[in-house]
Amino acid sequence: MTILDGMLSFFAGRPEEAAWFTGIVRFAFPLLAAAILAGAIKSLLRVKHMPEVWAYLTLPNGDSVPLTHWENILGRSGSSDIVLSYPVISRQHAALIRREDDTWTVYDLDSKGGVTVNGKPVEGSAPVGFGEVLGLSGVETVLLPVSQAEKEARRQRRRRLEKPPSPWLSLILLTVFQGFTLMQLLAAAGEEASGALPMSFLCLSGVMWVYFLALRSARRVGFEMEIIAFFLCTLSLAVTASSAPRALFKQLIAMVLGLGIFLVLGIFLRDLERVKRIRWLMAAGAICLLGLSLAAGQVKYGAANWINIGGVSFQPSEVAKICYIFAGSATLERLFRKRNLGLFIVLTGACMGCLALMSDFGTAAIFFITFLVIAYLRSGDFATLSLICGGAVFGSFVLVSIKPYVLRRFATWGHAWQNASDGGFQQVRTMSASASGGLVGVGAGRGWLHRVPAADTDLVFGMLCEEWGLIIAVLAVCCIVTLAVFAVRACRAGRSSFYLIAACAATSMMVFQTCLNVLGAVDILPLTGVTFPFVSNGGSSMLCSWGLLAFLKATDTRQNASFAIRLPNRKRERQQEDPLARRPAVPIEEELVDFDFDFGPGWEEDGHAED
Repeated sequence: MTILDGMLSFFAGRPEEAAWFTGIVRFAFPLLAAAILAGAIKSLLRVKHMPEVWAYLTLPNGDSVPLTHWENILGRSGSSDIVLSYPVISRQHAALIRREDDTWTVYDLDSKGGVTVNGKPVEGSAPVGFGEVLGLSGVETVLLPVSQAEKEARRQRRRRLEKPPSPWLSLILLTVFQGFTLMQLLAAAGEEASGALPMSFLCLSGVMWVYFLALRSARRVGFEMEIIAFFLCTLSLAVTASSAPRALFKQLIAMVLGLGIFLVLGIFLRDLERVKRIRWLMAAGAICLLGLSLAAGQVKYGAANWINIGGVSFQPSEVAKICYIFAGSATLERLFRKRNLGLFIVLTGACMGCLALMSDFGTAAIFFITFLVIAYLRSGDFATLSLICGGAVFGSFVLVSIKPYVLRRFATWGHAWQNASDGGFQQVRTMSASASGGLVGVGAGRGWLHRVPAADTDLVFGMLCEEWGLIIAVLAVCCIVTLAVFAVRACRAGRSSFYLIAACAATSMMVFQTCLNVLGAVDILPLTGVTFPFVSNGGSSMLCSWGLLAFLKATDTRQNASFAIRLPNRKRERQQEDPLARRPAVPIEEELVDFDFDFGPGWEEDGHAED
């Protein structure tokens, strides 16, 4: 008898043992979940996000001002990155931008006094080398590099103050959590359990460990986001096992593909020049994906946003979210150009029009909120945003007049109990099931809400409350909130405005989507048919969640924490510091001696993310 056969037959025909196991383990799950997430949540909320220094500007009075971003606005305004309090300098006088190869470029932002480099006027933009004189309306500054000694001192300080916690205890506890979840689901299924159940959970655990070991061997640290994502994916696999056991492998494949998108997108974000070149392609991709749904979409749950290919259904609008954020985010070079919002407004109008025609109003609301976040970060113009919001309200009234059935879909909002057998059927059952779960739930696989349509997607919060209990359901929401808080705090030390805008847009999308899912299920908001990121059953939603997480990961400025930042070549650093120094060629294996690969809780990291 194989191990899998033994697991399948352990609880078969033993209902008493299964009941005892459920009664005990359902109280252990909240404790395990709290232990798994405590370190990750605490670390993400308390990380200091120390500013990175990339160069210095010397001032006429002898002071030196550090440049702590790749993109810096120089001007008299208090909102500038480098404030120069000289009357002859414009409020936003110039932009000083760093490239991947540590070269710098200055841009004249239509200043009154002009910009010079070594006395030569700048027409538009010009390169600035270390040691060269940068003049702003006659105020001369000098661009200076950061010395190797200071780099090393900052590296040591950042390593000491921003050191992330070791992930191994959380990983072990998460593996135990997955094992207990599998046993609980087998106990609930009894003789109906299939081999897909243990295989899915074993594969998820294996993929998780391979990912962490591979990244850690590559000298990466700071895995709090991934721990949160894998915890939520475990809940998703459990929800799928309860509601749609035949879809287990499909959901597992979506998780693996989502992890691949997370890695590929994160690595792609390393090169901002490449990012800028592909933004138009991403904009076209968002429109094409939504247009495909509009042209060939099948109606499901009231919206024509499903495409069926070879028996596999997916929602192009979920992938379009990633493309939309990618196209909407912008580097500083784009932001200080005139009318930088014009094309983005056109893109948003095209996307919103497609979603309205598909009657996918939940996704349309998510796109609109994301648009407001991106538009504010790109312009800061409340007047323009107010006009846009007014236009959106007017468009909503026009849409209701053209499609009156839309209004009927929201008629039961706040009156679910009065329409318990009609429009409020789903919400009433969700609230009843949630109440029956209490704090610790009735046990995974032992609920009844999964029999209600869309229980594992739009109403998944109710399934969490019923089978897992209110504690774990609230922890799942706290995970999304933690990612949002981290993204907002990380933006203070962000390297580029592209990372800042993309992270804020991605986290606003996840938070708003979570609010619509959770509050819509309990009739506080209208039920709009959106999913819970990482938790709801659905491959398209899973791919989108991992893709959005990549934007958040790219904002992590901690040393070696983000794979979106290349690890330094320390040999090159030493040669740049002392060009006359010559070292004999050393095999790659010997170069690795510079780094400590101890996996224990006291590990240290010599990597440096400031290059």
